[in-house]
Amino acid sequence: MGRRSRKRSSSTDAPPPAQEAAPAPPPAAPRTATYKSRREDAPQPPWAPFPLTELVILLSIVMLGLGFVTGGDRRSVLLGGGFVLVTLAAGELSVREHFAGYRSHSSLLAGICAIVAAIPVWLLPVPQALVLAVGVIAFVLALMGFRRAFMRRSGGVGFRA
Repeated sequence: MGRRSRKRSSSTDAPPPAQEAAPAPPPAAPRTATYKSRREDAPQPPWAPFPLTELVILLSIVMLGLGFVTGGDRRSVLLGGGFVLVTLAAGELSVREHFAGYRSHSSLLAGICAIVAAIPVWLLPVPQALVLAVGVIAFVLALMGFRRAFMRRSGGVGFRA
């Protein structure tokens, strides 16, 4: 007969068998950096339940559409306003996602920095090659900075799709 089939004694004289303390489970491994971003990791804006960014993008699309269809003085106002609004909304979203380590927008943000740096030089009476050089230098420096910032935030991943 095996041990399981034997009856155990019901005497109370013997102390109960000592139970070994169960070893504590090992701590959960830290989340490793992956190249795939998950939807639930997306950073929420401060106005989270209200879709402000999406509404601004929709408004800019409507303004751009009306700007392409209409003529006269209103056309330039609608096109300019639409481009400004979509740039602001996309810039806000890309800054939020980039600095949260959710998705890398290094080149988009570096391009915005290059344009911002080149516009004042473009307004001066200087050769166009200088404007291009300022833009390229600003782009390269900003790209390296944004890339390092994303790698710090994402746990070492250089890009994430």
